[in-house]
Amino acid sequence: MKTKTLRQDKVNVITLGCSKNLVDSENLITQLKANDFDVAHDSNEDANIIIVNTCGFIDLAKEESVNTILQYAEVKKKGNIDKLYATGCLSQRYREELEKEIPEVDAWFGTLELPGLLAKLNADYKHELIGERLITTPQHFAYLKISEGCNRTCSFCAIPLMRGKHTSKPIEALVKEAQNLARMGVKELILIAQELTYYGLDIYKNRALPDLLDALCEVEGIEWIRLHYAYPSKFPLEIFDTMARQTKVCNYLDIPLQHASDTVLERMKRQTTRLEQKALIEYARRVVPDIAIRTTFLAGFPGETDEEFEDLCAFVEEMQFDRVGVFRYSHEEDTSAYLMADDIPDETKADRANRIMELQQDISFRHNMDKVGKTLKVLFDRKEGDYFVGRTEYDSPEVDNEVLVDAKNQFVRIGDFAMVRITDAEEYDLYGNIVES
Repeated sequence: MKTKTLRQDKVNVITLGCSKNLVDSENLITQLKANDFDVAHDSNEDANIIIVNTCGFIDLAKEESVNTILQYAEVKKKGNIDKLYATGCLSQRYREELEKEIPEVDAWFGTLELPGLLAKLNADYKHELIGERLITTPQHFAYLKISEGCNRTCSFCAIPLMRGKHTSKPIEALVKEAQNLARMGVKELILIAQELTYYGLDIYKNRALPDLLDALCEVEGIEWIRLHYAYPSKFPLEIFDTMARQTKVCNYLDIPLQHASDTVLERMKRQTTRLEQKALIEYARRVVPDIAIRTTFLAGFPGETDEEFEDLCAFVEEMQFDRVGVFRYSHEEDTSAYLMADDIPDETKADRANRIMELQQDISFRHNMDKVGKTLKVLFDRKEGDYFVGRTEYDSPEVDNEVLVDAKNQFVRIGDFAMVRITDAEEYDLYGNIVES
């Protein structure tokens, strides 16, 4: 008599979009593993269950998410996978339309529906795992999501539609999560949120990010704490005092400004002005003289005139930011900007984005040349070709500059810190030698 072999389910979680989505995927993976699932992340290995964690931020991200789902829908049609699920921002925002257009997907889940997704897989949502998660980043750094959602009303942004209102996590819960991550070998925490500076207003009735930073600095094993995504309007200036006082808090701030023309900022509903933004940056540099400021701008917002764009270019030249990213404006349904005419041609949006990045390339090169001859603390992320590749406290993974050390005659362990003397520089890379201690 033949016996039937039951194949164990294997799950592959595909993450698209930002670091906040990555944290959501890590929480999902942690729950699945606790339910004895064989689960992988962005794996090329065969799996019979696919979960796509989607992004719905701008047109290109939405297109990537839809194309990824369609790719696995075809695989399912061929019988090579059993189940296909979608979760995340795109699924939250367009569920009804997508259910009709891609019937191969077995179920769609929103950004806050992890228990429902687990239930669909006959897995229990284990409350005791809250604050614990497996990470998919290199072991020495991890993202720490301190809040969910956003209360801002920027006219171009659809994030509140997908992530809901701002909800802060309590300091005690975040400290516990940081302690768990430190026990796993994490040395750098990258604090993320839709809006960092709003932290605490909902649960503590005041802006409590400095209090959170002080608490996280007490966690043994954590050496760097990095701040991402701070809104410039009504910025709590005491954050800079904390940064200057606490050596674990990196002299780094990601503060998306979006534009510098007052008329564009008004149409964007940013609740700030060019002069206020300038004053904020200048204050930060006075209190923390070697702070690295990263910002992002939108090119081609509805009605953006040549004069308004030139205002932005002049601001980039004047402020000499350390790091800059540029997005082309994406016309998003259900935002207030969607009521405006998307009247800037795509070619013009691209030209303007490229112009800003060309300006920043020269600025970045000058900043990097200033570092030649200096000795900097570097955290090494990986070995690539003939180089060990790391970052200073002024650089975030994947988006910022890197430090390259020749691996043919020098050695450093991945995940370790080392002092590096900078010997040469390019626009976005530094080269150096490890200084023996």
